[in-house]
Amino acid sequence: MRFIAILRTSEAHGFPPPALHEGMAELGAEAAAAGVLVDTAGLLPVTTATKIIVADGELITSDGPFDEPVPVGAYAVYDVADRAEVIEWTRRFMDLHRRTWPGWSGESEIRQVFGREG
Repeated sequence: MRFIAILRTSEAHGFPPPALHEGMAELGAEAAAAGVLVDTAGLLPVTTATKIIVADGELITSDGPFDEPVPVGAYAVYDVADRAEVIEWTRRFMDLHRRTWPGWSGESEIRQVFGREG
């Protein structure tokens, strides 16, 4: 089963500390070695984003910044046996943030990829 874990966090936190980068590299290597991590990346700030919107039958292209309550900051795609497994990997990722970045707050949303069983 394929899932995407979407990290939402305030961009006001700035860039992650080195300890978090190191921990994410180790966790990513572990997940890749386990054969469950398909892809992962951080995203540039919403000020660099472009949206393509369909509204009233028209296509509208709009450049950021956008007023998003909690912007998407990163994602990870997992190919796992079940929902419990992706939850465990995502909990470990979020716990790494908690332990290495005092004062940081954010959330991860896990969603199954439609029509992808593997």
